[in-house]
Amino acid sequence: MKTLLLQKFYHMDQRALLFSTRQSKALAEEIAISYGQSLGKIVFQEFSDGEYQPSFEQSIRGARVFLIGSTFMPDINLMEMLLMCDAAKRASAKNVTAVIPYFGYARQDRKDKPRVPIGAKLVANLLSAAGATRIMTMDLHADQIQGFFEIPVDHIYASTILVDYVQNLNLDNLMIASPDMGGAKRANAYANHLNSDIVICYKERKKANKIERMMLIGDVKDKNVILVDDMVDTAGTITKAANLMMEKGAKSVRAMATHAVLSGQAYERIQESALEELVVTDTIPLKRNDVDKIKVVSCAPLFAEVMHLVHNKESISNKFVI
Repeated sequence: MKTLLLQKFYHMDQRALLFSTRQSKALAEEIAISYGQSLGKIVFQEFSDGEYQPSFEQSIRGARVFLIGSTFMPDINLMEMLLMCDAAKRASAKNVTAVIPYFGYARQDRKDKPRVPIGAKLVANLLSAAGATRIMTMDLHADQIQGFFEIPVDHIYASTILVDYVQNLNLDNLMIASPDMGGAKRANAYANHLNSDIVICYKERKKANKIERMMLIGDVKDKNVILVDDMVDTAGTITKAANLMMEKGAKSVRAMATHAVLSGQAYERIQESALEELVVTDTIPLKRNDVDKIKVVSCAPLFAEVMHLVHNKESISNKFVI
């Protein structure tokens, strides 16, 4: 009898349960299918003033809990993740892993002028205080955000799946490009893996989301260019870069980005630009599906694989690089 009880408790400690925030449900369901089990039962009670309360409708005591949800705008997505972490902690989950494919506020990773917050650090503190014991995310806007946490961070790269897409295009005269100086390291990693040359766009901004001037460093004449970036927000940079490269004699221009933030006039800019296509992952659900230039590649199998490795205490180092 004692042995059976010990085996029962040991089995409970090895459980892995998956739950989702409301706006990331589609991605979470794909991850769950790839993982090999269904999403756990959770409900959100809403009060008449808009307040809401998540409730796990099954026991999570002693389990490893994966809470899946990107923290894109509005802030309700971040708040749902925080409340779910707190609920899991108070329900005696053994491990609470916040799976955040898109980590919101990552652009606020430093003080770039006086009297402003470091939003990414604040979010890191909030997640830890809420009860997260591990963070899993993809393509942070700045790698140093990992250091904002005092808990383990699994930072995986979409290049693991996007490189396969590029190779399947079978393009000749391939050229990898970065839309700005900050993305040069990312572009160089793609270029090294694909054995291609690299060009970089130099841009000057007077304020956020508005480009004053852009110049091209490198020659794109007769090249099939692929712009790579971590996110596309207003699409101003990526479309301006594409148009500039076509003016400079590029054969074709495509773009690849992990996170499809796509705010403001982004969809219109993409459709009207010189881009042949924009390839993104599904870390953020598209607001519109009527722009045929936008192609979505699922990151669900990659997250499911990494979650399996983490749960089984296996190495995931090969997911940190292309």
